[in-house]
Amino acid sequence: MDGERIVIVEGITDKKKLKKVLDEEIEIICTHGTLGIERMEELIFDYNLDERSVYILVDEDDSGYKLRKQLTEELPHADHIYIDKAFREVAATPEPELARALLSRHFTVKSIYLI
Repeated sequence: MDGERIVIVEGITDKKKLKKVLDEEIEIICTHGTLGIERMEELIFDYNLDERSVYILVDEDDSGYKLRKQLTEELPHADHIYIDKAFREVAATPEPELARALLSRHFTVKSIYLI
């Protein structure tokens, strides 16, 4: 996979949390929940997802599992980033924990969160 990396999250609070922890410019798109076929095709086309390194970071709950499954079917090349199930939501995950998850996928994170 070539092209710039892109991260897919569920909501705007997840996106804000990611931007807070990341120390590099990464495009982040929000799905706002599960996607209809048409919306999924739009995302793939608009963001050229078939040609980019895609990372999926969703909540560890029913809607997150559903979305992860759907995205995996449409984007089999995508890489998954997981948060600890104890936190359930990306937005509720402590910054150092999120930083570790991102580091495991070779993202650059702000050193303040590397405790």
